[in-house]
Amino acid sequence: MNLKSFLLTVTTVFTVSGVMAQANILNAKSPEEIGVRTEAQKAVDNDKPLEYGYVDDRDVLFAKMVWEKIVLDERSNFPLYYPIDTNNIGKNRRSLYDVLMKSVKDGKIKNIYDDSYFTTKRTLKDIEAALTMIDTTELGIEQLNAGEELSPEYINRRDITAADIKEYHIKGLWYFDKRQSEMKYRLLGIAPVAPDVNFIDTDEPDLVPLFWVFFPDAREVLHEAKSFNNENSSIPFSFDHILNSRRFHGYIYKEENVQGDRTISEYVSDNALMQLLESERIKDKIRDFELDMWTY
Repeated sequence: MNLKSFLLTVTTVFTVSGVMAQANILNAKSPEEIGVRTEAQKAVDNDKPLEYGYVDDRDVLFAKMVWEKIVLDERSNFPLYYPIDTNNIGKNRRSLYDVLMKSVKDGKIKNIYDDSYFTTKRTLKDIEAALTMIDTTELGIEQLNAGEELSPEYINRRDITAADIKEYHIKGLWYFDKRQSEMKYRLLGIAPVAPDVNFIDTDEPDLVPLFWVFFPDAREVLHEAKSFNNENSSIPFSFDHILNSRRFHGYIYKEENVQGDRTISEYVSDNALMQLLESERIKDKIRDFELDMWTY
C-alpha cells in the first residue's frame, strides 16, 4: 500500500468515527449545541443502510428458513434490551423495543403483521389489547353497582414497556449463493416477545409475540437508531448493523419442514437440554452444506 492510499484509509476511518460519535460534543459551548451537526458534517454524512445486493433465484443452490429466539437476559444480547429506563438518560439512547414502537406510532414503519408469514396486516389499534391491560378494582366495581361514576383511582392500567420484553423472535433465510460460492443469511422478520399482559404479574406467564415487522421495511429507522457499544462509546452500532451482522446469540426454535413448520418443542417436549441440542443439530446441518461443497 503506498502512502497516498494509507492516508486516504486513515482519513476515511476518522471521518466515519466522527460521524458515528455523538455530534459536536467536544466543540459545544453549551448543552444545547450537543448533537447539532455542523454544515460540514452534514455535507460528508452519507450514512445510509448498506443496500442488499440483488440475488437471482437461479443462483440459490440451497436454502433453509429458520426461526430463532434472542433471549434478552444473556449478556451478549444486552445492547438490544437496554436502556429500559429513559427518564434519566439522553434522548439518543433507546432500546430496540422503544425504537420499534415509536416508529410504528409515527408511521415510519407502515406495516405490522400478525405472524411471521406476513399474511395479515395489523394496525396499532388492533394490537392495543396485547399492549395494555385496563382493570377495575373491587371498590370501583362497588361504585358501578351503586350507580355512581367510576373514579379514576379505581382503574388499574398496565402497559407493556421495554423492561417487560423478554425475547425477540426473528425469521431468516440461510442460502448458498452459487455465484459467489458462499453461505449467506438474510433477516426477514422480527417480533418483540413479552408476557401476556393479562397475566403479566403472575409467577410464570406465557410469552407471546406482540407483532411482527418485515425487517427490510424497518431498516431505515433501525439504522438511524444507535445502540451502546461497550467497547468504544464513540462508535455506536446501529440496530440494523447488529441484526444484519448477527452480533447476538440466538437459538433456533423452528425450521421449515414437511410437518407444517412445527416447532422443536412440539417433537422434543419437556426437555430443555435436548431442545438445545436439536437447535445445534439444525445449525450444523446448515453449516455442513457449505463445508460439503468443498469436500471431494
